[in-house]
Amino acid sequence: MSVIDHVRDMSSAGLHSNVRIMSSLLLTMSNNNAELFSPSQKYQLLVYHADAIFHDKEYRNAACKYSMALQQKKVVSKTAKVRTSTGGGASSPQAQSLPSEIEVKYKIAECYTILKLDKDAIAVLDGIPSRQRTPKINMMLANLYRKAGQERSAVTSYKEVLRQCPLALDAIIGLLSLSVKGAEVASMTMDVIQSVPNLDWLSVWIKAYAFIHAGDNQRAINTICSLEKKSLLRDNVDLLVSLADVYFRAGDTKNSILKFEQAQMLDPYLIKGMDVYGYLMAREGHLEDVEVLGGRLFNISDQHAEPWVISGCHSFYSKRYSRALYLGAKAIQLNSNSVQALLLKGAALRNMGRVQEAIIHFREAMRLAPCRLDCYEGLIDCYLASNGIREAMGMANNIYKTLGANAQTLTILATVCLEDPVTQEKAKALLDKALAQRPDYTKAVVKKAELLSREQKYEEGISLLRSALANQSDCVLHRMLGDFLVAVNDYQEAMDQYSIALSLDPNDQKSLEGMQKMEKEESPTDATVELDGDDMEGSGEDGDLEGSDSEAAQWADQEQWFGMQ
Repeated sequence: MSVIDHVRDMSSAGLHSNVRIMSSLLLTMSNNNAELFSPSQKYQLLVYHADAIFHDKEYRNAACKYSMALQQKKVVSKTAKVRTSTGGGASSPQAQSLPSEIEVKYKIAECYTILKLDKDAIAVLDGIPSRQRTPKINMMLANLYRKAGQERSAVTSYKEVLRQCPLALDAIIGLLSLSVKGAEVASMTMDVIQSVPNLDWLSVWIKAYAFIHAGDNQRAINTICSLEKKSLLRDNVDLLVSLADVYFRAGDTKNSILKFEQAQMLDPYLIKGMDVYGYLMAREGHLEDVEVLGGRLFNISDQHAEPWVISGCHSFYSKRYSRALYLGAKAIQLNSNSVQALLLKGAALRNMGRVQEAIIHFREAMRLAPCRLDCYEGLIDCYLASNGIREAMGMANNIYKTLGANAQTLTILATVCLEDPVTQEKAKALLDKALAQRPDYTKAVVKKAELLSREQKYEEGISLLRSALANQSDCVLHRMLGDFLVAVNDYQEAMDQYSIALSLDPNDQKSLEGMQKMEKEESPTDATVELDGDDMEGSGEDGDLEGSDSEAAQWADQEQWFGMQ
């Protein structure tokens, strides 16, 4: 047994620190005496040495060492050809057991991906002939192509993964996200569904995710619910998280939070989707719970974007925008595809008055999640903040035409129409349509109440808000009802509504101001009440959050360090 065999065995046993020391010493010996090891043995040493460095997370160094190994492999191949041409016979067993050159190239690409050198990673993997690409190589290529916007190449690579591994569900999701028809994707898995027992649910699963990526939220909810009710798939955490996310996209905050909580109870170490859950909890005013959630996730892993996003949401809704900006940037650094991190950073930039930078982040979020309306809402809010009503109207009309006339798209279009005095009647008609479809849709109720306030139709507004609150309890709705009740001189019940609003969100400044104003004015007079529902606009963030940030200077320095865009 040679020393190379000992190094290989240590590498296989996971003794990476030992391999690194020994291989380093042996490579130095080889450099000083070229005849000490054969070309194939030196190639093996370089690969095992690079593997040990990769394990130590020194990815740039590892990529360099893997590249040196590939150069050495060329020497090995050249030597083998010379031996064959001179009648040296077949290759030795040692040569046949050499580390795979394809695997070395994959490792180089992995290093480049971690270092965010995606173009270099694609170049390395593209250099591998198609027939020699393993499923994991095709999967990495597909993800890199999609990230680079090369959708056709991504589709081809995902399909190749499915051809080799028909149960690769993440590849299926990748294809559906690139607008490949659900029926076409299902046909690629039909043979395995028919030949393997207990896979009859897979075609329904594919249909559910096809609906999700087509933006058909209601049908997606119905399909996932039908899957979740099946006894064999009941209480599956992944399904529950997907269901919670679709409820969120559909604007059903109550059911979304309920499903996220159910998933958390089943898996206390769950990270996926917790950024959305934390955002919803922060938006609902449960900042103490959000702080606890963020701390718990940091204890699980600080190498995922989710805990940073959750802490960022806590900062954002505490009006510490510079800190929220820093935390959002850190989350993006960990996962550049985190839509929630992009939305957080965009909202923080918007509230700090850096609208053009915010627009860049909302556009990137839109590219990554074209069926998530909160991405479009954030961009529209930026346009309105910079008086770009024409751009906002164009975007709202595009959403309306692309995703159809549902309560959410109608409300988005109405929100823009409310900004122009000429289109007030159109806004009213759109909101009526939205509320006819979903009488409990909070954003539509808020916008309709704003319109009624402008028209001083207080009794009608009170009726609308009471009806909306019959089946839900929402801070903004209770506060707005309090404002309307003040306008009709019903001060006692107005005080009650402000109290309820503050019990739901102790940080709601407007409810506190309304209550304090009533306490100061012993004999309040009739006044036109101007309602502000901005906190229901934008990317779902509280657009009316304003104020100075005592930590601005501290976090501004740190945001530069993290490479703010």
